[in-house]
Amino acid sequence: MPRELTDLPFARFLEPREAIESEGAYDCAHFEGLSLDDPQVRGVTFAECAFSASTVTGGIFRYSRFNDVWLQSTRWIRTDLSETNWMDAEFVMAALSGVEAFGSTLRRVSFHNCKFDSVNLRGATLIDVSFVDCVLRDVDIMDAKLTGVTFPGSEISGLMLRNAKLKNVDLREARSLGIASGVESLSGATVTNMQLLELAPVFAAAFGITVKDL
Repeated sequence: MPRELTDLPFARFLEPREAIESEGAYDCAHFEGLSLDDPQVRGVTFAECAFSASTVTGGIFRYSRFNDVWLQSTRWIRTDLSETNWMDAEFVMAALSGVEAFGSTLRRVSFHNCKFDSVNLRGATLIDVSFVDCVLRDVDIMDAKLTGVTFPGSEISGLMLRNAKLKNVDLREARSLGIASGVESLSGATVTNMQLLELAPVFAAAFGITVKDL
């Protein structure tokens, strides 16, 4: 189950902040109810911070680091999160649309009831990441490296994974599994018999197999 704000071990130390500056570092800051339009934030570190009920539209957070952060009911719209580093982060009921997160690193990150729409994770590294009851639509993980990633209760459609490297990726609990490209890169993933049957047409198309009854 996702944590509430009061469950965080650093909750009593959080201090409210009303803005995010373009430089520096934040420690035990709580960003609540913010509406950021085109913020220009590069290389900033957020440690033991909380984000709640906030919206980021556009803007750049490239090269920033998020260590032990909690984000609830946040919206990221066309934001540049490329080459960011996330460790021990938890997203709850977040929405990411048109986000650029290529080349980013996510380690021990969990997503609960989140929505991903046209998110670019190309070339990213995901280690021990869980997508719980999420919706992933047209997500690009081509050339990415996924290790120990799970998708319990999630709906996946239009997934692009050409040249992705998967290791110990468990797709068995996903509610739906739609692959748009790169089905041959599923090596290293575990699926159910039913999912394998559903993917059969995609496998046939990828390997040039014509299926025709007599």
